[in-house]
Amino acid sequence: MKHLLPLTYIDAVSKAGSIRKAAELLAITSTALNRRILSMEEELGVPIFERLARGVRLTTAGEILVHHFREQLTDMERVKGQIADLTGERRGHVSIACSQALLSFFLPEQIAVYRKEHPAVTFSVLLRDRAAAEQALTDFSADLLIVFEPIRLSEFQTLLNIRQPLHAVMAREHPLAGSETLRLRECLQFPLALPTEEFGVRQLLETAIRRSSLSLDPVIVSDSFEFLRNHAIAENIIAFQIPIGLPGNDDYSGIVSRPVATHDVPPGLLYFGQLRGRTMPVAAARFAHQMMEHFQSRYACE
Repeated sequence: MKHLLPLTYIDAVSKAGSIRKAAELLAITSTALNRRILSMEEELGVPIFERLARGVRLTTAGEILVHHFREQLTDMERVKGQIADLTGERRGHVSIACSQALLSFFLPEQIAVYRKEHPAVTFSVLLRDRAAAEQALTDFSADLLIVFEPIRLSEFQTLLNIRQPLHAVMAREHPLAGSETLRLRECLQFPLALPTEEFGVRQLLETAIRRSSLSLDPVIVSDSFEFLRNHAIAENIIAFQIPIGLPGNDDYSGIVSRPVATHDVPPGLLYFGQLRGRTMPVAAARFAHQMMEHFQSRYACE
């Protein structure tokens, strides 16, 4: 929309941290872009950007302006979706911030199902860790949030909590692969590949260890669950993951997963929701409904 164009320029400069870099992305001259910013600053009566030796950064007034713009943009997406409903055509954009576990299997499957019915809808999928996840909602870069064992979610409206027991991941030739359920102490008798400490899976293990006389001594540590899963095959060691981050059967690339006894490691929670008080665009609301139905049919939910 043309009336949002000046705010688009401000948002682009705030993301680039430089008028010159933003001008290149917007395909206008840096002089013209700077004039537009100065004009808006004059209209507001306050500076929007603080000029630095190497670029610019938003002032407090600029942060308020950019936040307003992002609210306007998401409201416009919702209105466009509602207008598309009048013509029977489903359009829109859905942005999701999520934990790493959702990326390999669950979200590709769910997005493909949705887009089969609504091919005009586009998606953004943003990897956000436990600390940064909520920021994606509050700055309107994400409509929906799916995160495992978040640190805090004060601005979060929960749509569903999904229980996720811990699973041990290993090659099908591993000595423990024949068991239906594993004790934690059994797993710790073998070399371990663990996620780094900021991840919820690691926190479940650390909490369980503190309640026992056992110890965690990983031989491999990584912030990539894909690497950990593949390394469990390469070296025939044990990694850990939650069910939503695992393939649906044991026929996937020689990997098997076995649940760890819940009295050793209690399940964690996957939090699914949106920004508190926000009316989501129609496409995002309908995609959320689809996922809630799938979660409830497949997992224990609260």
